[in-house]
Amino acid sequence: MRNILQLIAIAIIGLVVLTGCRTVAVFNVADNPVSVKKEVNDDQMYKAIKTAGLGLGWQITKVKPGLAQGQINLRKHMAVVEIPYSKDSYSIVYKNSANLNYNSANNTIHQNYNGWVQNLNNAIQLHLNNLSE
Repeated sequence: MRNILQLIAIAIIGLVVLTGCRTVAVFNVADNPVSVKKEVNDDQMYKAIKTAGLGLGWQITKVKPGLAQGQINLRKHMAVVEIPYSKDSYSIVYKNSANLNYNSANNTIHQNYNGWVQNLNNAIQLHLNNLSE
């Protein structure tokens, strides 16, 4: 009876570990349209992206006009994205990561990455909408 309980405990622990490390397809934001009522310039776009990212713990830097890079570090995990942008649209594209089980052949990554990118996308949209006011 004791052996059966040990096997069940090991099986449950194994399932918890496997569930916690679940990988999913990498989520990229492609050419998300910018819909603001007034014309925005490169500096306003970058400022909105940077402010949105900073509020979520992302470090946003300007690589060149029309291209920002974001990096987030959480515990032992790190992700880097490129954010190309114009007055009409922006994208968020995976660039690099550490300790997120990224698999380039399958284009998969730890499921938390997608949540971080979706939150960043939502925050950018919110900050761009504030430019309309």
